Parts: sequence; structure tokens; C-alpha cells
Amino acid sequence: MKVNRDIEVLIVEDDLRVAEIQKRFLEQLEGFQTVGIAASYLEAKTLIEILQPDLLLLDVYFPDMNGLDLLKETKQQAKQMDVIMITATKEIDKVQEAISIGVFDYIIKPVVFERFKQSLLRYQEFHRKLVQLGQDNPHVTQQQVDQLLRKDVEGAAGAGDKPYLPKGIDPLTLDKVMEVLGRAEGGLTAERVAKEIGVSRTTARRYLEHLVAEDKIEADLAYGTVGRPERVYLVSDATKRQMST
Repeated sequence: MKVNRDIEVLIVEDDLRVAEIQKRFLEQLEGFQTVGIAASYLEAKTLIEILQPDLLLLDVYFPDMNGLDLLKETKQQAKQMDVIMITATKEIDKVQEAISIGVFDYIIKPVVFERFKQSLLRYQEFHRKLVQLGQDNPHVTQQQVDQLLRKDVEGAAGAGDKPYLPKGIDPLTLDKVMEVLGRAEGGLTAERVAKEIGVSRTTARRYLEHLVAEDKIEADLAYGTVGRPERVYLVSDATKRQMST
């Protein structure tokens, strides 16, 4: 995936006046570049192949094609391209089909700039996170997947980068756990963490196991001279690098 540059957008719209409005809307948003306008199936296919845009703004009905068919075709060819439908089509079966194929958003004409802006900024945040994850690690955690799929919660609406936390996990306590582990020379047991932050051993273990599941920390077994081995927790190398930047 291309990084550190504007998101490249291809407008696929047979009404050139509407296409020009979309182009002007995009010009008002930072971080986007209109790379082309296609008014037919042949033009759309050609420009997609040549330009390989990040994002398609796609209508449904054209004189020579159905936009949903073009969408299916591009998905079957594994094109690394997202799609926002912008159409006057209001039939529920068309909306459902578009969603099932995998559109990022569905905007009904006539397009209001604020709704257009909201959609594009949401996509910009989604794209940024996707690029960042690809740079950091080829594998993702459940929390990172949840953040990508919850496109309507974060980013453009001003929700920031506040992560999703399961019930029973408080962000302040989670920060305290990470702070204690970050200061430690080696691994710490749940009992030791509990004493450091002033909670029960069970509570500390719940937070520690959550962090393990999110790949923030690692767990190992420490074998003492007597008794059963204890589970110890330590900050992962990847998290240490993030904390130092």
C-alpha cells in the first residue's frame, strides 16, 4: 500500500456536472486528489487498471453498465481499492447488495457537502490506520481489527484514537498496569502488579491477560525452587519501541 501521499480518488459518474461537483467537493478536503473521471464502463475499467486508485466514488446506473456489477468485478479481481457509492438509487435491495459486496459508504443523491465530507474524512482515518498497521506489523490484534471495522466511531467525528475496551477494563487502571510493567527490570507476577497499583490479584490478572491478548505484553512461566511455576508478565519488544517513540 502506498504511503505518505494524498488518497487518490477516481470518480465514476456519467453525469459530468455531478462529477464536477464531486471533484470540487474533494478539492475542499485536504489529503485527497482526484486522479480521473470515468463516464462509462470502458473508461472506468481502463482508468482503474492504469491509475489503480485508492478510492472509487461510484454511481449505480449508467447507459452501458450497472455500477454494482463493476464493483463485483473489481472485488473478484482482488483490487486493493475501496468504494463509496454515490447514487440516487434508493431501492433497499440495491443498498443491501452494495453493503454485502463491501462498500465503505452509501450516499444518496443529491449530495450535501457536509455528508460527503463526513464520509471522506471517515475513510481518510480508516485508510491512515490501515497504512499504519501495515507498516508496524503484518499481523493485527483483535482490538486493531475492531477499530478498523468500527469506521463510524473514530476519526472524523472527533472521537480521536480512543481504543475500544471490553467491559470491566478501565483505561486509567490499564495505564497504571502498563506503567508498572514499563518500569520493571524483568517480568512481574499478577500478585506483584496488584500490590503496585492497589487492586486485587484477580483484578490485576484480568488486566494483564487483556494486554496479553492485545499483544501489548508477553507472558512466561517462572520456575522457582519450590512450588508450582508462576505466570510472569513483561512488556513486548514491539510495545517498548512504541513507548520509546
